[in-house]
Amino acid sequence: MPQDQNPLSPQDALVALMIATSVSDENIRTSELVTIERIVNHLPVFADYDPDNIRDMANLVFDLFEDEDGVDALLGLAREALPAPLYETAYAICCDVAAADGRLTDEELRMLQEMRYQLDIPRLNAAAIERGARARHLTV
Repeated sequence: MPQDQNPLSPQDALVALMIATSVSDENIRTSELVTIERIVNHLPVFADYDPDNIRDMANLVFDLFEDEDGVDALLGLAREALPAPLYETAYAICCDVAAADGRLTDEELRMLQEMRYQLDIPRLNAAAIERGARARHLTV
C-alpha cells in the first residue's frame, strides 16, 4: 500500500510543503506561520488533521533541508503522498504562505517554481493560482 511506503499522509505533505515554502528563504516570518495555522484550521482538507503533527513536519523539513538534495527529497515525498487532485491545492496554499508577508524572495520564487515543475502544474493554472494569492494578500 502506498501509504505504508510513504511516511507522510496527504495532509502531512501539504503542511510540509507550506513549511518548506516559509523556510526556503531562511527567514520564517510570523505572518507565514499564522497563515499556515489558519489554513490548517480552516480548509476542509485538514478537517481530520491533528495540528500537533505540524511540529513533526517542521522537524522533517528542517532535517531534509540540511541535505544538499533535501528539497528534491521533500518534493518527491510530497508528490508520492498527495493524490493528483491535491497538487494544485498544495501549490495554492504554498503561494498563500509565500505571499503572507507581502513580499516574495528569490528563494521562495525558486521553491514555488520547483514545486510547479515537480507537481506538473500547467503554467496557465499556476499563473491563475498566483494571481489569486496576490489578490488575497494585497494591502491598502
